[in-house]
Amino acid sequence: MYNISLSKQDITEREISAVTDVLRSNALSLGPKLPEFESKIAGFVGAKYAVAVNSGTSALHLCVRALGISDGDEVITTPFSFIASSNCVIFERAKPVFVDIEPDTLNIDVEQIEKAITPKTKAIIPVHVFGLPANMTAIMKIAEKHNLVVIEDSCEALGAKVDNKSAGTIGDCGTFAFYPNKQITTGEGGIIVTDREDVAQLAISMRNQGRDEGMGWLAHSRLGYNYRISDINCALGVVQIERIDEILAARESVAGKYNSLISEEIPEIIPLCNPPEGMSRSWFVYVVQLPERFSVEQRDEIIKHLRSTGIWCNNYFPPIHLQPFYVNEFGYQKGDFPVTEKVSEHTIALPFYNRLADNDVEIIIKELKKKMNGMM
Repeated sequence: MYNISLSKQDITEREISAVTDVLRSNALSLGPKLPEFESKIAGFVGAKYAVAVNSGTSALHLCVRALGISDGDEVITTPFSFIASSNCVIFERAKPVFVDIEPDTLNIDVEQIEKAITPKTKAIIPVHVFGLPANMTAIMKIAEKHNLVVIEDSCEALGAKVDNKSAGTIGDCGTFAFYPNKQITTGEGGIIVTDREDVAQLAISMRNQGRDEGMGWLAHSRLGYNYRISDINCALGVVQIERIDEILAARESVAGKYNSLISEEIPEIIPLCNPPEGMSRSWFVYVVQLPERFSVEQRDEIIKHLRSTGIWCNNYFPPIHLQPFYVNEFGYQKGDFPVTEKVSEHTIALPFYNRLADNDVEIIIKELKKKMNGMM
C-alpha cells in the first residue's frame, strides 16, 4: 500500500518562522504583512496594483463587481474550469455564456468567441487552464473590437507568461489563488492584479465591508464584504513568493519526469500539450488524457484502482455546464459543448507537487500502466 498524496504544500522553516512572528505581534489582520505581500506579488507579475483577499473566488467576484457587471449582462467564459470562474458571474445576477475549448490547449476556443457575443455581452473571462495561458492576443483584439472588459482567471497560472508578459496582467484585471495545491500557498487566499487604479480602489474598499481609505471602522461607502486576508496568511505568502523561482523549477522538474516516463512506458497516454510559441506554462497540476478507446466508466475504474493502492488521483475537470445547478438553472444538457465533454471523460489528475520523489512518479506510472494493460 502506497501513500502518495494528490497534492502537498511545500513549507519550510522560513514560512513557519514568518507565521510565528506574526502570531507574536499585535497585528494579525490589516497589518504590515498585507501590503508587503501585495507589493511582492505586484512586483513579480509586473502589475501596478495588487489587492489580496481571502480566496481566488473572492478575487474573481470583486473583479466582476468592480467592472460593473450586473443584472442581465452576459460574460463569455469556458465550461472547462473550476466552477468559481462561472459562479462569480452569477453572484452578480449576470449570465455566464460558455464557449467550448480547444482540444489541444484545453483553453477557450477563440475562434468561437465572436459567435457567442450579443448586445448583452459585457466581458470575457478566459481561464488559463492548468497553468497554460489562453490566446490572450486574440482575446484582447476581440474585446477591443466589441468594447468588452477582460478578467483573466489566472488562479492556476502564477508564473506563466505570454510574450514575456505575466499571465493575469494582460486584461483589465487578473486573479491568482493560493490554496495549498497552487504554485504558492497562503493556506487560503487570492489576489487581484491590475493596472487600473479604479478597479484596485474599489476592490480594496469592497474586500473590507465597503470602507474607503481613511474612513472609520463603522463607516461604509458602498456594499462590501468581509473578504479580508489575515497577516498570518500574508506572512506565509511573502516567503512563498520569495521562493517562487525555486518552486517553479521544482514543479517543472516533476512534470519533466512524468513526461519522460509516459513517453517511454505508456505512449498512448496524452499529456498536457507543449505551450504555443511565445507562451510558457506554470505547472499547476499534472493531468493526462486516456486514449479514446477508454470509456468514462473505465477511466473511473482506473481512478478507483489507483486510489485503492494509496495513489490519490481525480477526474479534472467535470464540465461546469453539466453540474446539477447549471443544468437546473440554464437547461444545459449533454452534447452542448462536445470538446469539453470528451476531454473531461478521459482526464486523470495524477499526484503532483514540488517534492514528489522520482521513485513515486515511477510507482504511479507503473500502477497506471498495469491497470490500463489489464483492461485491454
